[in-house]
Amino acid sequence: MILRLAALSALVLAPALPSVVASARAPSAFGLSLPLTQGALAIGTAPPGTVQLTLDGTPVAFAEDRRFLVAFDRDAGPVAVLSARLGDGREIREQLQVAPRAWNLSRLDRLPKYPVPQPEFERVRPSELARIQAARALQTNAQGWRQPFSWPTTGRISTLFGSQRIYAGEPGAFHSGIDIARATGTPVLAPADGVVILAADQPFTLEGHLLMIDHGMGLNSALLHLSRIDVKPGDQVRRGQPIGAVGRSGRATGPHLHWGLRWHDARIDPLLVAGSMPAQ
Repeated sequence: MILRLAALSALVLAPALPSVVASARAPSAFGLSLPLTQGALAIGTAPPGTVQLTLDGTPVAFAEDRRFLVAFDRDAGPVAVLSARLGDGREIREQLQVAPRAWNLSRLDRLPKYPVPQPEFERVRPSELARIQAARALQTNAQGWRQPFSWPTTGRISTLFGSQRIYAGEPGAFHSGIDIARATGTPVLAPADGVVILAADQPFTLEGHLLMIDHGMGLNSALLHLSRIDVKPGDQVRRGQPIGAVGRSGRATGPHLHWGLRWHDARIDPLLVAGSMPAQ
């Protein structure tokens, strides 16, 4: 799972070089691929003897081989500090610069936000969000985070990660994944190994038939608007395994797959993880 710099050429502003402090080694004391950007995921290796790893003071899990993940939200600030405390009491700190990106903004001055049937939405939405939060809190021994990720389906990208609409001056929520336009019934494949942590038997208000897969180390995929789901919670899936089909359930104006990636609370751009969409 390597940060794909080629995918950034049209989307990322020129990044500044990282600033490394303490006893860091060039290019990175933690083996990270640099530079880093908003919406990016990177894999690294903690220094030998590490007993605790943190990013901006928040603990970061690492495996027995000292491999770990870090990611930076779409709206991440320009600087993050990665710190390793060693068994002998020493600390290795690295100050990372997180490059900003130019996001696709659409201004719809004559349109209000998409209307939601408020009474019904307010009745069912809290329980839906509770199920999503409970799924993300689950921890599995999945190892998919170590793999190169593949696209769950291929096709025309209809909406990019980070896109945002401004309705009559009122910002809507930014798009937290990538939309791929495909016909209803097109197979959806697991983007990497993992464990199913949520498979909605009834469509959610916004997400429709929602499938979530934990890839380990706090990284999970969410696949939205499916017409059917072919796996169940607790199932172990392999990269490339059929897991469902494209649809238009939930809030969708046409058949497509929405693929979202998260590392804990950081929303990640799938384009930077899976690389450029294969030619059709």
